[in-house]
Amino acid sequence: MGNQRAPLFAIIGAVVVAVLLVVFLVLPEMGKVSKAKEDLAAAQAKEQTLNVQRNALQDTQANAAENRKIINQVHNKIPPTADEAGLLLLVQGAALDSGFPLINIGPSTPTFDDTTGLSTITLSVSGTGTYSDVTAFTYRIETLPRAAKITSLTLSPGETTSTGSPLLAMSATIDAYTSDTSAGPGSDPGSTEAP
Repeated sequence: MGNQRAPLFAIIGAVVVAVLLVVFLVLPEMGKVSKAKEDLAAAQAKEQTLNVQRNALQDTQANAAENRKIINQVHNKIPPTADEAGLLLLVQGAALDSGFPLINIGPSTPTFDDTTGLSTITLSVSGTGTYSDVTAFTYRIETLPRAAKITSLTLSPGETTSTGSPLLAMSATIDAYTSDTSAGPGSDPGSTEAP
């Protein structure tokens, strides 16, 4: 009978050893494999992010010359000083080129905007001319070498010329911009140009 139990004890012992091997050797290795898979997935995600960033940087580098050109154009359109006299000359020149005589042109004090970091100079202009004169003037304002936009425009019937052409009386508000943060209320006084 003792000999009959020996194989049973051997089987039970083998099962216990197998269970112990699984618990102490296989399960920790399976945990390491799971952790390694998680680390691999995280590394792959990071690699994709880095590849996207690298491609964006390469695109930026490839377009650097064109971007510098655009930045220079913006700097030319938004001058570093208010230069109201130069702005008035540009608007007056646009009126003369379009054949639209201005009756009144009045700049306001520049207003600094914290959001954009720019100062806005608002001009009130009025004049009388034909429809084509008015459209030519508004086009020239919108295409000045300095950034400017018409924010309001009012037209009303005016006199009739000796040739019978109807005239329009126009009143408009034009906004122009400067990066001079020392221009106008709410700004930091002093020059923004480097010494």
